[in-house]
Amino acid sequence: MYEGVVQDLIDELGRLPGVGPKSAQRIAFHLLAADADDVRRLVAALTEVKEKVRFCSTCGNVAQQEQCRICLDPRRDPSVLCVVEEPKDVVAIERTREFRGRYHVLGGAISPIEGVGPDDLRVRELMTRLADDTVQEIILATDPNLEGEATATYLARMIKPMGLRVTRLASGLPVGGDLEYADEVTLGRAFEGRRLLDV
Repeated sequence: MYEGVVQDLIDELGRLPGVGPKSAQRIAFHLLAADADDVRRLVAALTEVKEKVRFCSTCGNVAQQEQCRICLDPRRDPSVLCVVEEPKDVVAIERTREFRGRYHVLGGAISPIEGVGPDDLRVRELMTRLADDTVQEIILATDPNLEGEATATYLARMIKPMGLRVTRLASGLPVGGDLEYADEVTLGRAFEGRRLLDV
């Protein structure tokens, strides 16, 4: 335990996701040793992001306007909608430069253990977006874990009766990985998702 404001800073930093007590302490002492101008820039950036950044009214992605740049882009295909859990997933998919459709950010995944149900996510907003017959295919790109699978299954059951094409991102072996280290589920999915080689 440190005195007063130093401990307050460590406590606040420790509330950030993925930052444990030791990391919080290291960051706090880094900030104490840092140049005052560097700390002021950090404070200004934090203040500015809280004031200017919001969530897109259409898809739920981060935006500085009412809508994000992807929803405003007329070159994006409105008939294909990729459903993800968080805005960071949009960034990951955009880095591939493979997807040219639009997104819908749920804001999490169904997790009964954490008390997160469908009503806590942007499912209602998704169903509203699907009602106008613009979307023809839904790509469920939730995480390949228990919560992501439960969320994808729930959404697929809701969307299928609407007559839309519902697909799920393939999952399997990572490039550069060894078969001996793959778990059974990953290896099983890799077999299910195998494709024909054009030689």
